[in-house]
Amino acid sequence: MHSELCPTTSTLEEAVAVFVQHRTRLFGIAYRVLGSVVEAEDVVQEVWLRWQKTDRSVVISPVAFLSSTTTRLAINVAQSARVRRETYVGPWLPEPIDTSSDPEVGAQRAEALELALLLVLEKLSPTERAAYVLREAFDYGYPEIAEILQLSLVNVRKIVSRARKHLSAEQRESVDTAEHRRLLDAFVSAARTGDVASLEALLAPDAVSLSDGNGIRGAARIPVLGRARVANLATATPRFWREADPRLVDANGRTGMMIYRDGDPATFVTIAASKEGIYKLMWVFNPSKIAAFFDSRSRFAVAQSPADAL
Repeated sequence: MHSELCPTTSTLEEAVAVFVQHRTRLFGIAYRVLGSVVEAEDVVQEVWLRWQKTDRSVVISPVAFLSSTTTRLAINVAQSARVRRETYVGPWLPEPIDTSSDPEVGAQRAEALELALLLVLEKLSPTERAAYVLREAFDYGYPEIAEILQLSLVNVRKIVSRARKHLSAEQRESVDTAEHRRLLDAFVSAARTGDVASLEALLAPDAVSLSDGNGIRGAARIPVLGRARVANLATATPRFWREADPRLVDANGRTGMMIYRDGDPATFVTIAASKEGIYKLMWVFNPSKIAAFFDSRSRFAVAQSPADAL
């Protein structure tokens, strides 16, 4: 009896080993397409279930199979997420992810990971987003992307080119990581002391502040535009800073700030900055997104068993 069970057991162990090997990459693809830690985890879980049920003996390239399945599922989820986000109260921001353990989240390059860029990616269709992510972050060839998306080679080249143009029109050249951290530190320091003049000096003329709270009290429900208004907003509630304990975190490959109250994480803030200064402030108040940030830390812990890994 034991000998009959061995092949099945070893085959499942093999399936687990292959899946665990590629899991970070799969999560990285899904997360960039969806901008959501929770939705990306759900996609990866579904991919695992499908991988288990697949006749793996006929799969020529496990990584190609897993990447294709992940991408297609993520596109489907992104299409339904668009409808859900129409009912979201106020600005929607991607869920920040802790990148202290894996700054690239499974990518060959850290492309399309910064919060500001993920936000711009939301303006593309899910298919455009997937094509861009596979090409720019994971260095897939155009023929591979065409096969994954089931589109012609010519079409895929056009989609990636269009996505690049759209993003370059929206994106500014980012400051380096050290300058990003310096500007974020200086912003929080000036906001805490109510120093409006210093805040204005840090901000680009067309700065915008986005607060993601899904209707939570205290989160602005519309984008706040312009240097003076953004500076005033940051100091408008002295009590917000008086009770705050800001701590630096590693989020989406850049420095972010998690603001604690009474020992609990309550608000996440980060910036996008160019040589003109901070041009985008992104505040996350939504408790489920704060929780997802901390949950994302556990993904990179070494899995002790297949069950832990999945």
